[in-house]
Amino acid sequence: MKGVFYDEHGDADVLQYGDLPEPEVGRGDVLVDVKAGALNHLDVWTRKGMPSPGVFPHIPGSDAAGVVTEVGEDVTRFDEGDHVAVAAGSFCGDCEFCRQGEESLCERFTILGEHSTGVHSEFAALPEENLVLVPDHVDWETAAAAPLVFQTAWRMLHSRAELKAGESVLVLGASGGVGHAAVQIADHAGAEVYATGSSQAKLDAAEELGADHAIDYEETDFAEAIDDLTDGRGVDVVVDHIGGPTWQKSIASLAKGGRIVTCGATAGPKVEVNLSKLFWNQYDILGSTMGANSDIDEVLELVWDGTFEPQIRDVLPMSEAAEAHRLLEDRDGFGKVVVVPDSEL
Repeated sequence: MKGVFYDEHGDADVLQYGDLPEPEVGRGDVLVDVKAGALNHLDVWTRKGMPSPGVFPHIPGSDAAGVVTEVGEDVTRFDEGDHVAVAAGSFCGDCEFCRQGEESLCERFTILGEHSTGVHSEFAALPEENLVLVPDHVDWETAAAAPLVFQTAWRMLHSRAELKAGESVLVLGASGGVGHAAVQIADHAGAEVYATGSSQAKLDAAEELGADHAIDYEETDFAEAIDDLTDGRGVDVVVDHIGGPTWQKSIASLAKGGRIVTCGATAGPKVEVNLSKLFWNQYDILGSTMGANSDIDEVLELVWDGTFEPQIRDVLPMSEAAEAHRLLEDRDGFGKVVVVPDSEL
């Protein structure tokens, strides 16, 4: 089969598209004929050398969708011909957190494409636990683009921040995968949504998805804008997956008793916390990773029925994976970048 791979860490030029060994199908595995894959910033960081299997060639990719072509003898949830999408989190099923239904807290939690072989190839053999059924009417690009970012944003806002109707939410980087999902989820929950972006086109797109207020963070200090727009109160929840230079402004944007929830640190993981402000204002700082099975099931039902719409900025052949990675790194456009096996074009 053919697929995307790299033999060393580095910039986008290390990405190749060529022949790879056919995947082996174990007793509990499902073989998927991949029709589309989608990129996340995780793919960029892993390619650059963030902790990964360290085994080359490495196939990247945590998001994909396709058709089941073979099932192992122990598989019970899928049959040949089923349409499926990838749920990238892998868990043991036996630890205290898995038994509580908190699979993303599993003591041995890993992510496909980061800690193990990814799915940006013509075929992928995956444990049935890493797949979800997709209704036949859902197109491949949507099915591939939705799972990772929508489950992540859903867990951040509902399972972790426990967002309530009537509250206010600030979403940083609303043009990205998690950001554009969070805008839709917050709006659907009945919140007043503030979103940041770096161009008028991105701000317009955020408003079309449900943002009530859009802030150009390159023209305006977003913390000052929040202060003005809320008459000095601040917002109840901040979704910050950027870290580094945004952290202090995110904290400054919170109302008393507010919550900041983070799932990543694309601009840097090291931040400072003023403890006196933290305890005096009774802020909550919440970490969040991917989603539990319940998060995935709940949010994808709303994607499949059209309530939420993954935004796709470009669709490229897998042989142009390097260009797809550059699109993410350049932060040009709104939404997800999708790659399709050349044989499907």
